[in-house]
Amino acid sequence: MTTQLQFYWLMGGIGALLVVASTIGWILRRRAAPRGGSPTIDNLNQRIRAWWVMVAVLAASFLLGQTASIVLFAIASVFALREFVTLTPTRPGDHMPLVACFYLMIPIQYWLIHDAWYGLFAIFLPVYGFLSLPVLMAMSGDTEGFLERVTKIQWGVLITVYCISYVPALLLLDLPGDPGRNQLLMIYLLLVVQISDVLQYVFGKLFGRHAIAPRVSPSKTVEGFVGGGLSAIAIGAALWPITPFNPWQAAVMSAVIVLTGFFGGLSLSAAKRSLGAKDWGSMIEGHGGMLDRLDSVSFAAPVFFHICRYFFTP
Repeated sequence: MTTQLQFYWLMGGIGALLVVASTIGWILRRRAAPRGGSPTIDNLNQRIRAWWVMVAVLAASFLLGQTASIVLFAIASVFALREFVTLTPTRPGDHMPLVACFYLMIPIQYWLIHDAWYGLFAIFLPVYGFLSLPVLMAMSGDTEGFLERVTKIQWGVLITVYCISYVPALLLLDLPGDPGRNQLLMIYLLLVVQISDVLQYVFGKLFGRHAIAPRVSPSKTVEGFVGGGLSAIAIGAALWPITPFNPWQAAVMSAVIVLTGFFGGLSLSAAKRSLGAKDWGSMIEGHGGMLDRLDSVSFAAPVFFHICRYFFTP
């Protein structure tokens, strides 16, 4: 089966699932209407509508080619970093470093992917970005809370730009077959991460009794993590034909994605709580902000990329 045909089958399956979910949401809303509605059902329908849009955008980027996929995640990094900076208090001395982040570091990082310059892509932000940000901040002369301020910006850039850029960086891998194979691998990563998040939420709502870190994220439960994680691993293993893995390898890789994605969601939830916020933003109806949808991806993508590069490329 060709890559293009695999993509159409995959999108058809996702579309069918969304049709079923939309139908269930509509039925639940109709049943709850006589009782004045239900906030939980309203939130569910908001999430489903948002998923329709996100899947459509992802499908369009695949059809438009690799450059469109790179641009899509560059835009996602801009919004994610903006949300991070909005919740993190800044001072006038931070303005020049932030200008450098948005207008130099993000474009250069994603251009390096487009140029397939892996050697510089892998070190540009962790080395040169890391070193240049405190220099720019020191040049402003504002030393109030210097260490805390520079650390927040550095961490924000690494999470929202460097780590997220590893999703389109999958296009750099030397995989067998046509270039569309790399884009399918990128979609595979995103699907397993998001399916894991959704199913952990569902299992947690249905069976959750024991919170993993109640002060960080009360909705993350042992039952939700185990039930949703195992289900996501099974789905990831079933999707092995669109990957360079065999079924057992796909199951192991899905387990890696589920585990690292969970750690990402938990860590970013702790960051939100420390800032006194429930969500990073509100741009995605029912989901919060861009970073709320990419928090798990930010931890899973670099690990997934390097395992793929080490074990599954020549």
